[in-house]
Amino acid sequence: MIGFKPLPSVVVDLEVCEGHGLCAEACPVEVYDLVEIKGETKAQPTRANDCILCMACVNACPVGAITVEE
Repeated sequence: MIGFKPLPSVVVDLEVCEGHGLCAEACPVEVYDLVEIKGETKAQPTRANDCILCMACVNACPVGAITVEE
């Protein structure tokens, strides 16, 4: 299909995420929201379809909890 751009896959490993929020701060298109899950703050890629594959979030995460793929 001409002009078709696959949607990126943005995954946060909730077992690893410590909820620092650095991914949300680094993301230029505001893919992430910080949410409470089982009493802990976690990053959630609520707007993953907006991801521009810049990898700012991956580089900002101090615990390596984020995977972004095309």
